[in-house]
Amino acid sequence: MATLKVGLVSPEREVWAGEAKMVVAQTIEGQLGILPGHAPVLGVLLDGSVVKVQPADDGEWITAMVGSGFFSIANDEVSILAEQAELGAEVNVAAARQALEEALAAEGGSDATAERRARARLRAAGQDA
Repeated sequence: MATLKVGLVSPEREVWAGEAKMVVAQTIEGQLGILPGHAPVLGVLLDGSVVKVQPADDGEWITAMVGSGFFSIANDEVSILAEQAELGAEVNVAAARQALEEALAAEGGSDATAERRARARLRAAGQDA
């Protein structure tokens, strides 16, 4: 069975790498599902979105919040380069909820980037945002 080689990195670290059956990413142009054999693409990630990876070993879907960044697909390799990235399993839910409350309270809720990222952290962790 064909798989994808996936790497999700931020400036601080490699967040996740491995073989996958499928990747779903939110771009500025819409959601994109990536399967083995996908045509080459270079895209822009939607800031404050969630990337989902279905591991090749039939494990549970891996979710990660991503800040702005890019992804590329070529020869069954998916590279996701994000300014900020955090696995859903690593999200401190209480801190993410606090960040969302602070973003909503700032100048009447005018901090849209912080709000989007806080909501994405909660969605990646499987929480309602």
